[in-house]
Amino acid sequence: MQVSFSLRKNKVNKSGFMPVLMTITFKGERVRKDVKDVRVKEKHWKAKDQRIKPSTKSEEYNYHVEYNKKLDEQEGVVKSIFRYLMLNNIEPTKEFVLDKLNSGLEVNLTHDFVDCFEEFIEKGKNIKTDGTLRRYRTALNFYKDFSEAKNFRLHFDNITIDFFEDFRDYAFEERNTLNNYFAKLVSVLKTFMNWSFDRGYHENIAYQKFKAPEQEIEVVYLTMEELMQLYKHEFESPRLEHTKDTYCFGCFSGLRYSDLKQLNSSHVFDDYIKLNIQKTKTIDHKIPLNRFAKEILDKYKETIYEPLPVISREKMNKYIKECCELAGINTPTSTTRFVGKKRIDKTVPKHELITTHTARKTFVTNSLILGMKEMVVRNITGHKKEESFRRYVKIAEDFKKQEMDNTWDKLK
Repeated sequence: MQVSFSLRKNKVNKSGFMPVLMTITFKGERVRKDVKDVRVKEKHWKAKDQRIKPSTKSEEYNYHVEYNKKLDEQEGVVKSIFRYLMLNNIEPTKEFVLDKLNSGLEVNLTHDFVDCFEEFIEKGKNIKTDGTLRRYRTALNFYKDFSEAKNFRLHFDNITIDFFEDFRDYAFEERNTLNNYFAKLVSVLKTFMNWSFDRGYHENIAYQKFKAPEQEIEVVYLTMEELMQLYKHEFESPRLEHTKDTYCFGCFSGLRYSDLKQLNSSHVFDDYIKLNIQKTKTIDHKIPLNRFAKEILDKYKETIYEPLPVISREKMNKYIKECCELAGINTPTSTTRFVGKKRIDKTVPKHELITTHTARKTFVTNSLILGMKEMVVRNITGHKKEESFRRYVKIAEDFKKQEMDNTWDKLK
């Protein structure tokens, strides 16, 4: 890369002043740009040094000190741009260089994208849930995979619309990423870019225009009949029996897995549980216990598993599918997902779709079907978003309509 300055003699004004032209050459490319607010007469220009010499004592002061400082600063900015490109293994383009020169922004050489993301995760360890930190880590690995696959160096200044489109194509075409997971990847990226922007790590705001809306998907839950079928099934294997009991307790209480994991005996009272909800940071949240939840707690009272035999999320997600299959929960269940514009329809036995999170969905849906008031259910579960809760209400209403059709409307 080379920077040179010369006079634009074809732009001389009536007083004999002409602008100074900066020319940047690199890899066969050439960028030309006038140095703003610098004008000089030809007799004061030192072509060899490419700088302005002082005016004589008899002449009016020609601002050679101020103008030469501007030329030095411009050369410094250009060198900073190319050091940045070189340090980050970025192929220089005319568009990038011109954009940096026109924006007047300083090029940040000290903040690496991946290093800053690691700092973002580290700074969140005392205020974010373990699940959120895991999602951040998984998202970062996805960004790094994209970087390696596409030979695209991640840095703050190239998180642009072009990046977004390339990243989207990679996610859908090469990774078969579902639209809703892609939306989460974009959401995490925007959260990180906001966090780093607030700390002055970059001045790029192109990411604010990224849009990847989530699509509504089916609510997978156990009907009351299926739940009782699972609850009453006795497994010979302690591993499966423990998994069933922990899962069913979630179905009877509406607790998330993260809250089941932290549950201890001090949280349990005669007719309710009181604990701090990890995800929403709700303090002393009170959850009433129905007789089924109490039966499970009594089963493990004064055992090494008290209050519940909770295992890791990964194992529980694996074992609960096995439990449901053995309990005969095999109703063909259809799901529809999208990868980009490609629609994927699947019909599988229901046990294949059961995870720890379906316990909470089971509690909400069945509570509404049984007639519990929406406000009470929301108070128990701590649902904050109206739109997410409305899905359960719709299922309950559809169920009641179906029951009406199957009973009263059949009478002649």
